[in-house]
Amino acid sequence: MFVGHLSVGLLGKRIEPRISLGTWMLAALLADLLFFTFLIAGFEHVGAAPGVTVNRFLGDVPYSHSLLMGAIWGGLFAAAYWMRRHYLLGALLLFAAVLSHWLLDFISHRPDMKLAPGLQQAFGLGLWNSIPSTLIVEGGAWLIAIALYVSLTRASKRVGIYAFWAGVALLTLVWYGNITGGIDPNPVRAGVSGLILFSLTIAWAYWMNRARVISERPQ
Repeated sequence: MFVGHLSVGLLGKRIEPRISLGTWMLAALLADLLFFTFLIAGFEHVGAAPGVTVNRFLGDVPYSHSLLMGAIWGGLFAAAYWMRRHYLLGALLLFAAVLSHWLLDFISHRPDMKLAPGLQQAFGLGLWNSIPSTLIVEGGAWLIAIALYVSLTRASKRVGIYAFWAGVALLTLVWYGNITGGIDPNPVRAGVSGLILFSLTIAWAYWMNRARVISERPQ
């Protein structure tokens, strides 16, 4: 998933507005940031999955995307947040956001999601086997998350309108291109481009957190 994970960030801001949107997005995308890093380093790999139409690859990604490692990375992320902010509930919510990455990828991936490194059995419900289903399920979650975030916030300056909607449009186009085109077969090129894209997305989210302010407390 891509905008599915971004939806977690937007929904997280709705659940706990005290946490920056950028921090929510960082938590939701942490597994992919690690994956791109490990892909460049050669610790993890992806291969072609013939006969499917969406994101045409199977991953060997136990260090960034297994359930156990997701819990470990989430725990480290939550601990770092708690040490900086001393806000336990926020740390626990961010831990859940990091761990949500495994659940969403379990729904979308073909069976390549492992429980822990070293275990051979892999899981995945295969939402990506169908472009229409991917568009409806992931795209629907994205639209709902955007609507809830917009209902929570208002632009404090014009950039909070134009840059927000331009970012949403661009991310949606990138997502659509990703589900129809798949990942670059060159691991270094794929890793570098992925790190750039996801880092820019997180930077955009931190920017929007300043450009859009809370208009109401969710009930």
